[in-house]
Amino acid sequence: MKNYLKIIMIDEYSVTPKYRQLANCIIAGIKAGDVVKGDMLPSINDLSIALDLSRGSIERAYNDMKKAGIVATIPGKGCFVNHTEFNDPTRVLLLFNKLSTHKKIIYDAFVETLGSNASIDFYVYNNDPYLFKKILHERALETYHKLVILPYFIDDYEESYRLINSLPKNKLIIMDKLPMSINGEFAAVYEDFANDIYSALLRLNDHLKKYRQLKLIFPDGAYYSQGIIRGFENFCLDLAFDFEVLTTLEHHEISPATVYINVAEDDLIKLIRKIKHTPYVIGKDVGLISYNETDIKEVILDGITTISTDFVALGTRTAELVMSDEKGHYAVPFNVVVRNSL
Repeated sequence: MKNYLKIIMIDEYSVTPKYRQLANCIIAGIKAGDVVKGDMLPSINDLSIALDLSRGSIERAYNDMKKAGIVATIPGKGCFVNHTEFNDPTRVLLLFNKLSTHKKIIYDAFVETLGSNASIDFYVYNNDPYLFKKILHERALETYHKLVILPYFIDDYEESYRLINSLPKNKLIIMDKLPMSINGEFAAVYEDFANDIYSALLRLNDHLKKYRQLKLIFPDGAYYSQGIIRGFENFCLDLAFDFEVLTTLEHHEISPATVYINVAEDDLIKLIRKIKHTPYVIGKDVGLISYNETDIKEVILDGITTISTDFVALGTRTAELVMSDEKGHYAVPFNVVVRNSL
């Protein structure tokens, strides 16, 4: 039996599931000619011990390759390479700035749409431009067909955008945020932040009319797009609402006849706590609108009104661009869900 430990390299820093990394390595070995038709794969037990991986991860990798017709199982003997002539899956380097509930929705839609057509190396750089640079410099970028990036950075963003601009544009797909600093002909699926909040508030205007002012909670130094503030302010000016942008809730006193719009999830919890310490009733004296739809917002406080990007569409459309050579820029839909908090 071949020494598969020379073929299989599991990257502990990658967020790509271990079972997917394992399958990718074996497929790469087949494409390189290091593994040939008829070769027997290690048993699940042997590979689990050698790689310090769970049996479940190895079993899932083998099952995925069985479904693709790459390997077959012979009862009582083991798992063998059954097919070596297959379409080379599109290799994708996927860089997320962070993990969150809605980022998981994007990722799941992206992976489900691609299915077995792509091999994905997934990394999270935590909004850190230095970690972002390190990941790109340590990857063999020439081996990837597509580079998919969510470009959010805490600081040193100009250097990060210069690095992105140095990447081959025929491989580049920008997801979620579309910075003006990125130039050239590349593909993008993005949120139109200024227009999204403006149009969402316009759809909610009949509910907003019973309030006197609107307050947007936008954390100071946050990586969120400034387009949110522009769209919010433009709406308030056009529709003659008193308004304020709050960078923190720490010393803020809750005002009646006010609608609060929170961007960050942490601020939603703080806001609810503050309101509960007042005599005001949510949905009557004080309105509440939260960014990003999640299941919990349907339940708490008898339902919180949300404005939210269609994250499934964001992941799905990006995956479609991976499998094509389109270079267009596509804004994703923005949804409004009205509940009792308004």
